[in-house]
Amino acid sequence: MIPADAAPDAPDRACDHTSVGVLISSPSGLLVFQRATPPAGIAPVAGHLDQHPDLEHAARAEVAEEVGLTVVQLRPLLNQWRPNHCRRPPTGPAVGHHWSLFQAEVSGTLAPCAREVRAPRWSSPDQLQRHALRTAAHAAGHLNRQQFQQRPGLEPVWCRFLRTLGLITLPSTVLDRIEEIL
Repeated sequence: MIPADAAPDAPDRACDHTSVGVLISSPSGLLVFQRATPPAGIAPVAGHLDQHPDLEHAARAEVAEEVGLTVVQLRPLLNQWRPNHCRRPPTGPAVGHHWSLFQAEVSGTLAPCAREVRAPRWSSPDQLQRHALRTAAHAAGHLNRQQFQQRPGLEPVWCRFLRTLGLITLPSTVLDRIEEIL
C-alpha cells in the first residue's frame, strides 16, 4: 500500500506516461467502479507505473490499493499508446499514456479504497455496453460534462480497449469521437 503522502494522485507527482489496467472477471461480469477522482467515468482497476519496478508489480499494487484484492495470476492482454489526459502534470510535451492491460485472477474479499473507488460492481456485457453508449452520447454532445460527471458512462480511455478485447461494440466513427474527449 502506498502511504497517503506519496499517493499516486498527489498533485506534486508528475505523470510518467505509463499506466496499467487490470481486468478482473467473475461469472457475474467485469469488476468496474466509478472513479472517485478525475477523470470521470466507470472503469476497471488502473494506475501509473510510478515507483514500481515493472508493469506486473504496478498492476498487482493497483489491485491491492483500489479494491483490496490479491492478484494470484496475471496475463498480459495488450499494450497500446492512448492520448488520454491525466490529472497529474505531464513530463514533457506528450499527453497520454503507454497502457499495458492485464487479466487477473484474484483472491480475497473486495475492500474498495474510498479515496479512489465509488460503487464497485460486477458489470455484465449488457451493462458494459450501456456504459459505453452513455460515453458515446457524451462525446456526441448529447450530455454535457456535468451530466456525465453526475452519472458517468465508461471512462473514455476504456472504450477502445474494451472494444479491442471484444467486450463492447462501438463503430470506429464513435470511437474516433470519443478520442476527442480523452
